[in-house]
Amino acid sequence: MDQLPVVLGVGGAVLILAVLAVRVSTRLGLPSLLLYLAIGVLIGEAGFGVRFDSPSITQSLGLAALVMILTEGGLTTRWAAVKPSLGIGVALSTVAVVVSIAVTGVALHWLLGLDWRMAFLWGAVLASTDAAAVFSVLRSAGVGKRLVGALELESGINDAPAYIAVVVLSEGSADWTLPLLVVYELGAGLAIGLLFGWIGAFALRRSALPATGLYPLATVAVCVLAYSSGQLAHASGLLATYVAGVVLGNSKLPHRSDTLSFAEGLGWLAQIGLFVLLGLFASPERLLDTIVPGLVAGAVVLLLARPISVLVSLLPFKVPWPEKVFLSWAGLRGAVPIVLAMIPLAQGVPGAERLVDAVFVLVIVLTLLQGTTLAPLARKLGLSVASEAEEIEVDSAPLDELGAELLQVRIQPGSKLHGVYLSELRLPTGATVSLVVRDGTGFTPLLSSRLQERDQLLVVTTEAVRDAAEHRLRAVDRAGRLARWKGESGA
Repeated sequence: MDQLPVVLGVGGAVLILAVLAVRVSTRLGLPSLLLYLAIGVLIGEAGFGVRFDSPSITQSLGLAALVMILTEGGLTTRWAAVKPSLGIGVALSTVAVVVSIAVTGVALHWLLGLDWRMAFLWGAVLASTDAAAVFSVLRSAGVGKRLVGALELESGINDAPAYIAVVVLSEGSADWTLPLLVVYELGAGLAIGLLFGWIGAFALRRSALPATGLYPLATVAVCVLAYSSGQLAHASGLLATYVAGVVLGNSKLPHRSDTLSFAEGLGWLAQIGLFVLLGLFASPERLLDTIVPGLVAGAVVLLLARPISVLVSLLPFKVPWPEKVFLSWAGLRGAVPIVLAMIPLAQGVPGAERLVDAVFVLVIVLTLLQGTTLAPLARKLGLSVASEAEEIEVDSAPLDELGAELLQVRIQPGSKLHGVYLSELRLPTGATVSLVVRDGTGFTPLLSSRLQERDQLLVVTTEAVRDAAEHRLRAVDRAGRLARWKGESGA
């Protein structure tokens, strides 16, 4: 009990330091994930002398953090943006994982002298791209939605097959039933995620909870339940988590922006905690002995396994060569390989400690190399795109007893709602703009009132025309007052 204030104080100080590290990393052009690792190493045995060497606890906390990261990734993934890349994303997260394991395993068997089981275990640990790295780095790289969507889907889905492969190889239980096991775990995980996402969205849309802050908590709880149910059903809980998040994030949830903000904060907290924990677990003295194996494995993954797996998995698709080159370079590794490496270490697999230390080295090198060169590579390949005006943000809250909903609309800079008279909105009967907040001052609008950028609107609508009202607002936002003539439906 006497240690509680100290523990909480240290935790708060680490969190503040990590938040400040985001600003520092942005100015230096370095991925913030590396600074979190450095904070953990500084606290650990080589710095302040805090000793932490439990692989089982690290694995459990790492998986818990990964669930939160996948929840945030799923909730913030826009289906409209990733749908065109669905086939590519699925191929990268399944076929590419298998090819990467095979290529990495064979290469490391010959280069490092590993036995076949351990070589393929290295391949399985290194096959998964990292959701935290992708979500934090790629969305600001300035590339097109197709590439971002494909890589987001890959990083959200490929943890599942990689996790299955690591568990099977760690247990040494591979036999002819392995393909059937993989199909079942992925298929059941997908079904469970869809089921929990749909039920959660249905229930939240029809619940008038007493406090706004309960909606984000309930949404995250649904994703955690999806993970737990998936694991208990011997399916892929990680896939169920991400899929449930995608379904919920693309549903008309009450107080959606509050939920996404909460999930984003939770995702940052999970990333910070995970990387600090992994840095705390690392032993700099041991890492020195694994620099060469780590660099060899990193070179194999970056220059051989990743390009080959991308080329093979994309054979059925017409993807231009510049995009193939970018996808080959953008296989970001982060915390996931380290968490996966903890599985054989916790199970006492011989040689697992060397694997963990080598993965630490590899992750640091690849994160520095790839994270700082993605944006320049995109520009060199001609894949950079100009930033687009953001669409209006629409939040909703159910007015349960009235059979109505309250929509909160934020007009973004560049929106074609700017300058539109209220009478030109032509919202469906049953929907009306009841309040406009402009520069912190609210007023009741007239039909002759003109909307402006950064205005916030409160729209009261009956349940029957709620969707039609939102579609009309989005249509005018995209195409202006003549949206109908231009064929814009706002869907």
